[in-house]
Amino acid sequence: MQSFVLLIWLALCAAQDARERHIANGLTLGVAALALAWLLWSGTTWLGAQAQEGGWALLLALGFTLPGYALRRLGGADVKLMAALGLATDGTHVLGTFIGAGLASVFWLLLAPRVWLHMSQGLRNHLFYMAPEMSKKLPFAPFVLAGLALTFAWGL
Repeated sequence: MQSFVLLIWLALCAAQDARERHIANGLTLGVAALALAWLLWSGTTWLGAQAQEGGWALLLALGFTLPGYALRRLGGADVKLMAALGLATDGTHVLGTFIGAGLASVFWLLLAPRVWLHMSQGLRNHLFYMAPEMSKKLPFAPFVLAGLALTFAWGL
């Protein structure tokens, strides 16, 4: 059940990021605050890992995203998104999600030029910032969603 809630949250973030190139603070900071409150109240992360693992996952998420933010390859919302994910999961899920996001982005860069032309105009409008010509700085949240889904499918 908790995995399903995380996927729904990431789907909302991914949809907003792909459509607007922006993720609302309510979606990132709100979930981070809820995950932190759960962590402090229960002593476990949302997925059931020990609180210490959630703290390490937060540091791991920041370690992965802050260099990209400093190099202007990631936005602030991407950093907050991964930090919230770290507080809600554990280091293994953060690492798996980050690896899966990288694989999904490479797959998209290879596949998008062929698929984009066959998509309906309405779908292309909703996914405007995912267009192949935007490949310099694609939205990160859709790939985080794919990475977490791959991590769950892998059985981590």
